[in-house]
Amino acid sequence: MGAAVRMSTLRSAEMMFVGDLILGADEVRGHFGDTGDTLRGADVAVGHVEWPHTRRGQVSSADLPAPAAPPDNLAVLGDVGITVATLAANHIFDQGQNGVEDTVSTLRELGIATTGAGSHSAAAREAATVERAGLSIGLLSYNAVGPRESWATPSKAGAAYVRIHAHYDVEMASPGSPPTEFTAIDAETLSAMCADIRELKERVDVVAVSLHKGLVFERARLAQYERPLAYAAIDAGADVVIGHHAHILRGVEVYKGRPIFHGVNHFVTAYPDSANPQSSASRARTRPTRSPILSLVDPDRDVQNFPFSRDARQTMIATVEVDASGVARAGFVPCWIDENARTHVAHGERGAQIVQYVRDITTEAGLAADIEWDGARAAFFTR
Repeated sequence: MGAAVRMSTLRSAEMMFVGDLILGADEVRGHFGDTGDTLRGADVAVGHVEWPHTRRGQVSSADLPAPAAPPDNLAVLGDVGITVATLAANHIFDQGQNGVEDTVSTLRELGIATTGAGSHSAAAREAATVERAGLSIGLLSYNAVGPRESWATPSKAGAAYVRIHAHYDVEMASPGSPPTEFTAIDAETLSAMCADIRELKERVDVVAVSLHKGLVFERARLAQYERPLAYAAIDAGADVVIGHHAHILRGVEVYKGRPIFHGVNHFVTAYPDSANPQSSASRARTRPTRSPILSLVDPDRDVQNFPFSRDARQTMIATVEVDASGVARAGFVPCWIDENARTHVAHGERGAQIVQYVRDITTEAGLAADIEWDGARAAFFTR
C-alpha cells in the first residue's frame, strides 16, 4: 500500500552527479566557474567531497595524506546547488577521527545530506535519503581503493568500503619483468554492500550508488574488479552507479537497463598554494619519484596548482532523470578546467571534443554505449 501511494503522486526528478571536490584553497567559489547555473537546476545534485575538513586534524595515513581543509570551504557546496555529499574515499581518514566527524557535522549543519563516512562503520554505511517530486531517493557511498586506515570499523571512524584483493604475477620466465595484475572483490564486504542496497531499495523508489574505484591517471582502462562491482550493485537493486577516484574520465555503459558511469573524474581541484611544500599540489610536482602512482602522471603545467594530466582537464556533470520505475534517461554535461583551475560547462567545439573523448574511451575499455550529442548535453540511455 505504501509503494502504491508513492507511485500515485510520482513525477520525474533530475539528478546530477559530480566527482571529486578538492576544496583546500583559501578561495574556492571561483573554482566552480559557471557550473553552479547547471547544478542548481537539478532536483538532487550530488558531489563527492574528497578531503577531510577540520581544524582539529592529525595526520593519520602514510598514503600521501591530504591536508586538513578549512571547514568553512564546504559552504560553497550549498551555494552551487549541491544537496548530497558522498564521502567514502581513500582520503577521508587522512586527518583522523576528528577529520571525519567534523566533515560530516559541518556538511549536515549546512543542510547537505551525507553518506559514506561516519564515526563508526554503521554510521558510515547509513544511506542519505531525500524526497523530490514525489519520489523517495536513497544514496550510498563506498570506498573500493583503500587504504586500510580509511576503513570505518565498529569502534573507529572512516569510510564505508568494499575490500579489493590484488595479486601480481610475473608470467614470463623473466624475473623483474612487469607483472600481470589480478583483482578480485572480497566476498564478505561485497555481501555487506549488497545487503545495504537491498535494504535501502525496500524503503525508497530510486537508489544511487557511488563507488570510489579505479586505476588512477590511466586512460580508459578498467581494473578487473570494476565492472563486476558495479554490476553487483545493480543486481542488488541500484538504479544508477557513479564512479570516481581515477582523476581522469572513464567510459559509460548500460547494464540490465541501468546506467553506469565508470568514472566522472574530479570536478573541482582547488588546491592550496603549490609554493607551500606541505600542499598536495606541491608534493605531486616536486616528489614524483617517491610514489610509483605519482610517477604515472605528467602534470599539465599550464594550469595553476593542478598536479594532473592535460586529459584530466576534461570532466563532466552526470545527469540522470528518474521516476517511479527507476532511470528514464542518462547522459552528461561536458565540462572543462581552465588555466586557473576553474571548471566550466563546455559548449560548441570544446563540448563536442569532450563527448568524442568519452566515446573513444568507452570503446577502448570494451564497453558498449551509443553516445549522442545535441550541442548542450550528451545522452547514452533512454528507457
